[in-house]
Amino acid sequence: MYIYSFEKLEVWNESKEFTKSIYKLTSTFPDSERFGLVSQLRRASVSICSNIAEGSARKSFKDKAHFTTMAFSSTVEVLNQLILSFELDFIKEKDYLKLRLDIESITNKLNGLRNYQVDKSIENFK
Repeated sequence: MYIYSFEKLEVWNESKEFTKSIYKLTSTFPDSERFGLVSQLRRASVSICSNIAEGSARKSFKDKAHFTTMAFSSTVEVLNQLILSFELDFIKEKDYLKLRLDIESITNKLNGLRNYQVDKSIENFK
């Protein structure tokens, strides 16, 4: 079976696992949040790994960097929603802190990937 380039990226694998964690965690949220924070957290977390995958299929490094930036933005969106969820007592502190560490790792890797893509874009422009 063919392995696509995004499947080889550590940041994609990490963000995919993070998304699965978000799905498991939000299954414990109150039913009243099903169309609120549950939906927002799930969509934003799926957006992280999806943007990495979609960006990998783009031809130019500039386009790739754009999708990596969108993945980064979705990661920060999830952080905002996790802060709210924690402050509303929907998640335990240990889960919140673990997910914050995951976010820190993902955003660091996304920054590195974006820097590489931007550098390659500039290199190809010369």
